[in-house]
This record gives sequence, C-alpha cells and structure tokens, in this order.
Amino acid sequence: MLTISELASYAGVTVRAVRHYHAKGLLPEPERDHSGYRRYDAGAVVELIKIRTLAEAGVPLARVRELLQADEEEFAAAVADIDRRLQAEIQDRQRHRERIARLTSGDNLALPPEVVEFLDRLRALGIDERIVKVERDGWIPLAAHSPERVPEWIARKRDQIAGPHLIDFYLSLSQALDRTDDDPRLIELADKLAAYITQMADERGEDYVDDADIEPLFVTLMDTLAFDTAPPARRLIELLKKRGWSGWTKLERVDPPRGAVSKSR
Repeated sequence: MLTISELASYAGVTVRAVRHYHAKGLLPEPERDHSGYRRYDAGAVVELIKIRTLAEAGVPLARVRELLQADEEEFAAAVADIDRRLQAEIQDRQRHRERIARLTSGDNLALPPEVVEFLDRLRALGIDERIVKVERDGWIPLAAHSPERVPEWIARKRDQIAGPHLIDFYLSLSQALDRTDDDPRLIELADKLAAYITQMADERGEDYVDDADIEPLFVTLMDTLAFDTAPPARRLIELLKKRGWSGWTKLERVDPPRGAVSKSR
C-alpha cells in the first residue's frame, strides 16, 4: 500500500495535484489507516495516471470523470469531440499569434496597406518621425471611422506629395517641432502653409483641400492627437486663422481678422 507521496511519485504528479483530484471527485479518497494515513493501492496509481494523461492532453477536468466512466465507443466519440475543440483553439491561438506578430510591424497593426505605404513614403522623403506619427495617429481613427473613403483620401495625399509644396511644408514643420511658440520662424511657416492651402483651393476647389465630412467631436479628438504629438501645431493653427484658414484636421476658409497681414504674430 502506498502513501499519498508515493502515489504522486509513481504517477508523476504532485501531492497537491492528488489532493486537487480528490476535491474534484476524480480520484476516490481512501479511508485512513490506524495511524491516520491514507493508503493507496495499485488501482489508484492506474486511475491517477489516466487522469494525468487526460489532463495533459488538454481535456477539461470537468470531462475527465465522464471519459473515465465511458465505454470504448463513448470514449472514442468524446475524444474526437475534444480533438475538434483543441483544433479550433489552436487555430484561434494562431490568429492571435498573427495579430501579435503584426505589433512588430508598427503601422501595419491598425492601418490599411495604402496608408502604410504613404507613411513610408514620408519617411523616405526625410520627414521627421514625429510628423509621421501625427499623420499615423490621425489615420488610425479616420480609417476605422470611414474605411470606405480611405482610397479616395490617400489618392489625394499621394497627389499632394507628388509636388514640392506639401513636402516643403512637412520639412519646415519638422524643423519647427522643437521651437517655442514665440519663435519668428513659425510665422514664416504659417505664411507658407496658408499660401499652399490657398493656392490649392483656388486651383482645384475647396473640396480638394478638405471634404472629409467628419463630425466635430471626431475632429477635436484628431486635433488633440496632433497637438499632443507636435505642440507647435497648436500655435500654427492660431497663426493660420489670421491668414484665412481655420482648423487642422478639417480646414475651412474664414475671413482673417481686419488688419491682419502675413507677418502678424
């Protein structure tokens, strides 16, 4: 007859596991001998090994008792059912692994391929990574909000960066990231941005500049993302408004304050 420690050792489990199987009703708990110890026979070893084997195969403990009591046909059917469940779990975990792997791809996690391509193009042109992050963080909610319009918007972006004006602005903004709000070079940058927007609006219409049709609350959210990443952007918006344009995510033409000139602070 075996003690609980000897039983656990023969079956390749811990004493704690044996007690757990007792508590679950999977392994009958023998009476104590005159010394107060539980004693187990060879049958307990066999049963415990079966329980361990089923548990290690991924069978839920709730079903172990059912399998131990099943006849050959019932056992085969139950094992087939468990195998199907395990295959489904494996496939599900594989999908999770693929999603986790995409985390290492950065932009690919939450953005369509055409947007990722656009961001990579900005990097290749030498745009500061913080500016790229502003673009990326804006595209993530935008693509989730209106995925059907992404091809249209990204086509416009590609068209815009094909010319020198927008790239020149991006590069100038990159240089402005570490400047203070009172840096006079922000005035020059605001002039440059206002001139570019006005030229595009006059040549191609204001819809070309912006027709995103985004709700005001969503616009505020995306503006905040930009301002938190590139604080000079907030000052640029103030300067831009004096030059006839309002907004960051959603641009709108406004009447500049009376007396405002391109060099106004």
